[in-house]
Amino acid sequence: MQLTGHITPESLMSLEAYSKYRKAHKDEVIAHRKLRSVALGEHITLQFESELTIRYQIQEMLRIEKIFEEEGIQQEIEAYAPLVPDGGNWKATMLIEYPDVNERKRELARLIGVEDRMFVEVEGMARVYAIADEDLDRENDEKTSAVHFVRFELTPAMCAAVKAGASVKLGCDHTNYPAHRAIAPETLASLAGDLR
Repeated sequence: MQLTGHITPESLMSLEAYSKYRKAHKDEVIAHRKLRSVALGEHITLQFESELTIRYQIQEMLRIEKIFEEEGIQQEIEAYAPLVPDGGNWKATMLIEYPDVNERKRELARLIGVEDRMFVEVEGMARVYAIADEDLDRENDEKTSAVHFVRFELTPAMCAAVKAGASVKLGCDHTNYPAHRAIAPETLASLAGDLR
């Protein structure tokens, strides 16, 4: 899978080519996703996206749905391409996970607004709070969604500090889910690669 910095129909593989690629590279992509996955407490995980993870997601959707017509391909690109970081930010899929359905229902009601209380904090700098769910509202008066899409906009000084080796903390200061943790060095090295 060639990373080009911009996902277009022409830069995607045909279904046949992707089928071969998938067999040979699936484990690498899974390892990349795992490296960029950060658990925050017991019930929230952020999956930091990259061009590779989003290209793979688009190709998987095209494969599963057997989409080969230009219009359908363009719709998948438009749905997922906004999740690729653009050099000055990190973008993540945020998952709230409670295996028990009753506990999940109760906790999603208690966690309304949690997506807006997520933050990253580059060593020695102010917290940057998430900009959440720009595509559509994912909560109502009764509960929040179990899946959110969040973006952390970093200043040029923050980007430079991360690239120079500064530590970064991921956290949440929601009343019902206070948590924070240092992002592991190997994960942070991958995330630093997203920054210009």
